[in-house]
Amino acid sequence: MVIDLNADLGEGFGVWRLGDDTALLDVVTSANVACGFHAGDPLTIRRTCAAAVDRGVLIGAQVSYRDLAGFGRREMDVDPEELCAEVLYQLSAVDGIARAMGGRVSYVKPHGALYNRICRDREQAEAVVAAVADHGERLPLLSLPGSVVHEIAVREGVPTVTEAFADRAYTPEGTLVSRRSPGAVLHDPGEVAARAVRMATRGTVTAIDGSEVTVGARSICVHGDTPGAVALARAVRDGLVAAGVTLRAFG
Repeated sequence: MVIDLNADLGEGFGVWRLGDDTALLDVVTSANVACGFHAGDPLTIRRTCAAAVDRGVLIGAQVSYRDLAGFGRREMDVDPEELCAEVLYQLSAVDGIARAMGGRVSYVKPHGALYNRICRDREQAEAVVAAVADHGERLPLLSLPGSVVHEIAVREGVPTVTEAFADRAYTPEGTLVSRRSPGAVLHDPGEVAARAVRMATRGTVTAIDGSEVTVGARSICVHGDTPGAVALARAVRDGLVAAGVTLRAFG
């Protein structure tokens, strides 16, 4: 059993700080670095990439809608050509900084509303996949298993990595419960760790209605902006190791 543990990092902006990136980089195996559209500024991106390289943590570009005010969590109707260009722009910017720090972007993970939208919206999913393909590095794209974007990526020859969320509630359909709904985000370290272990060892998670949902994930996410994120991530890591799971990045 081999699992990648990823977290969203570099989500400060200017004088505003969000989360403890340094502490999380000592726990995770992959870092989803904000690209500047929902969070992150050039200095934050540079520092996050440098710290990831120092620790041997895989760097991913966490692309988003252009939505700083809403932290990328508001759905937007963007022309497909424009969305493709904006995703490529973000990916290229972070990859350039990562390479200057001695690393490189090794995968792409959409953020927030864009992540959820392309799970079901074929037009926007095709735009995101086209941007990743245009980059030319055959970078893997993180997505929910069974999602529309996963299907399109496979069709277009873009590698995919299936992902599960230890600290988010699931619907019976295998999608994430909206953050607007009560209980959408889980905060108890013991509960989150137990869910991660079950995802890794059994490939399932209990949905909000009590049903069992198959996840089949190669990577498990813990959100870096969640209160107590470091404690949650450490609990997940400790739980996985105790269950005999090997933690290793997928790249």
